[in-house]
Amino acid sequence: MLTRKQLELLLFINERLKEEGVPPSFEEMKEALDLQSKSGVHRLIVALEERGFIRRMPNRARALEVLKLPDAYSPTVAKKGTFKPNVIDGNLGKVRALHSANDRVPSPAANNNVVVPMMGRIAAGVPISAIQDHSANIPIPPDMLGNGEHYALEVKGDSMIDAGIFDGDTVLIRKGETAMNGDIVVALVDDEEATLKRLRKKGDSVALEAANPAYETRIFGPDRVRVQGKLVGLLRKY
Repeated sequence: MLTRKQLELLLFINERLKEEGVPPSFEEMKEALDLQSKSGVHRLIVALEERGFIRRMPNRARALEVLKLPDAYSPTVAKKGTFKPNVIDGNLGKVRALHSANDRVPSPAANNNVVVPMMGRIAAGVPISAIQDHSANIPIPPDMLGNGEHYALEVKGDSMIDAGIFDGDTVLIRKGETAMNGDIVVALVDDEEATLKRLRKKGDSVALEAANPAYETRIFGPDRVRVQGKLVGLLRKY
């Protein structure tokens, strides 16, 4: 699964290749995505290449090839600004559909468990591009979930260990765009990077607080952080 910015860049590159036969320059990509620096473009390109969506051809300047588009997109790509990414994104804080229509409503398994989509990894440390492809389904006892739609993420990092959340744990998240002070949430920073942290609000500031003294609390303006869901459960293998 791609972040909003990753998807924007992929579609922009694809459209430019179709129209002109050559990919856009880093400067054009920076301006099209309203990024502050070309390093942000480079980070997005690396992420797309690692996920197998594009390929950089060696020894050639501006040589990018689009290998595939997400399944939700037809060969005819919408113009920039008209597409609706099928990812967790920061647009008005809403959580987009995280899985296919057939999986949208969890269905009970034979043992009365509920099937929840596993959506990749979430950082419990320095924020990373976290939400990936719907890689699997996992059965969850229904009394762990309650109302609403849910998804699961594998924890990467140790910044929440004092809250009992360890590297390699699976967290259960109830989709939503609001949370109370002190809730542990999936937070999207700058519409691009996702992390698992405790949410604190004071005035116009939003703090993402670690549960490990080795990590600093990070402070953001209110327009930079979007809540994508709240922690409701945890699974651990021994």
